[in-house]
Amino acid sequence: MLRLTELQLPLDHSPEELEEAICQKLSVSSEELEEFSVFRRGHDARRRHAVRLVYTIDCTVKDEAGVLARYKAAHPRDTHVAVSPDMSWTPPVSDGAVCASKPGYRRPIVIGAGPCGFMAALMLARMGLRPLLLERGKIVRERTVDTFALWRRSVLTPESNVQFGEGGAGTFSDGKLYSQVRDPRFLGRQVLREFVKAGAPEEILYLAHPHIGTFRLVSMVEHIRAEIEAAGGEYRFGCRVDALDLDPATRAIRGVTLASGEIIESDHVVLAVGHSARDTFAMLAESGVEMKAKSFSMGVRIEHPQSVIDTARFGSSAGHELLGAAEYRLVHHASNGRGVYSFCMCPGGTVVAAASEEGHVVTNGMSQYSRAERNANSGMVVDLRPGEDYPDDPLAGIAFQRHWERQAFLAGGGDYKAPAQRVGDFLAGRPSVSLGTVVPSYKPGVTPTDLSKCLPAFAVEALREALPLFDRKLKGFAMEDAVMTGVETRTSSPLRIPRGEDCQSLNTPGLFPAGEGAGYAGGILSAGIDGIRIAEAVALAITGRRVEGAALR
Repeated sequence: MLRLTELQLPLDHSPEELEEAICQKLSVSSEELEEFSVFRRGHDARRRHAVRLVYTIDCTVKDEAGVLARYKAAHPRDTHVAVSPDMSWTPPVSDGAVCASKPGYRRPIVIGAGPCGFMAALMLARMGLRPLLLERGKIVRERTVDTFALWRRSVLTPESNVQFGEGGAGTFSDGKLYSQVRDPRFLGRQVLREFVKAGAPEEILYLAHPHIGTFRLVSMVEHIRAEIEAAGGEYRFGCRVDALDLDPATRAIRGVTLASGEIIESDHVVLAVGHSARDTFAMLAESGVEMKAKSFSMGVRIEHPQSVIDTARFGSSAGHELLGAAEYRLVHHASNGRGVYSFCMCPGGTVVAAASEEGHVVTNGMSQYSRAERNANSGMVVDLRPGEDYPDDPLAGIAFQRHWERQAFLAGGGDYKAPAQRVGDFLAGRPSVSLGTVVPSYKPGVTPTDLSKCLPAFAVEALREALPLFDRKLKGFAMEDAVMTGVETRTSSPLRIPRGEDCQSLNTPGLFPAGEGAGYAGGILSAGIDGIRIAEAVALAITGRRVEGAALR
């Protein structure tokens, strides 16, 4: 099979024109082209009034070797035609069930039911290793009720919210399924296959920027739980891990202690707790697990009418069904040395309350599958630096987050309303006393105020410099009535838990730090990829096999 990349066609091309373009690219007749499928479809909108679709195609042709050789001879520097890579995934362990049936077997524990945790548990279950998945929050349907209680009634449940519960933080998001992590083994493709099997739309396998949306994610998470349980895994909800049981001589994991006091024995513990398990990080520090401060970013959510973004990106092609609601990605290096960039952009979505601690306000973005809401929103964040903005200590970034989340809570009125400001007022350095034509989507509501009270001074300075420059790239971005809502602090984990080539903690054998919370992922897809890597590492450790070099990377 051959793979063709960067094959461009007009937005309104016919199916026949796509086949003709493939034949023309390979210099073959339609009879020689046996079959083809779309591996990826994106678009090139650099010329707003001439948007083009960009395809990656997998195809089979007669005399494949000859066709490829002729193409390479005619186009020696062209890399857009090659043999399709093998993207299948093969479990590294085939005798897990035999191992799990031996007397004294202690099954692996997975802490956290987000995308990293449930993918790790799914693969471990498939290999016959009967994982136990512990989740501090509730099953996804009950968690949804608790989350809506904050959005609609300002009632926060600390153990069941946007951050905690089955599905992880990504469940209440746009459900974006693309990532910039290195993926030489195509594990991301395996994650997408599992999601489709669990009910996600098949288009996520070929769209360049696929997404699922919250309601579909809820159903998908339930299907994955059912498959894990059918394969011998077990879920336990409402089980917060409050301590690690370590061997006093070797520091090796012997088990975990739950908040209830129950001790569960295990020699292999996957730590996939997400970026907001602050009490867990404190427990790890107290237990002596090696951790390091990591840079992260913070800022605000910015909202515009989706129609403004559509027109700015697509011009006269705005509204085309193949393009959908427009996205954007913006970056600026400010004169004060700070990076400013858009984060977790949600077309046709809403800004949501994402606090997990009482007396704090945190924002995030969410879209449904349709992306049909009135506004577009995105994080607009500024990079932070350990040792410069806060002490170079693993838990110092958390204290920094808490400080500004508390300031946002107070500025919003102390009832989980969020502080908000018109972009025009923010740029002019004056508080907002009212809002304009852009209606903020954040629930339970916003309070017009001065966001400079809720952000570090260097972040305010960098944002004020960046917004007018972003307006040059996207006309209307700095419109007077665009709304900024604060604060966005949970962009990524503020710490990293180092691990070796075997994916185990450097100083706590048997502990497998994983996903966003450990500093190894940034989003649903990359977390799922890391979950597969960790499952492989755990399976190899349980069965006594060696990790060969970078095999798990």
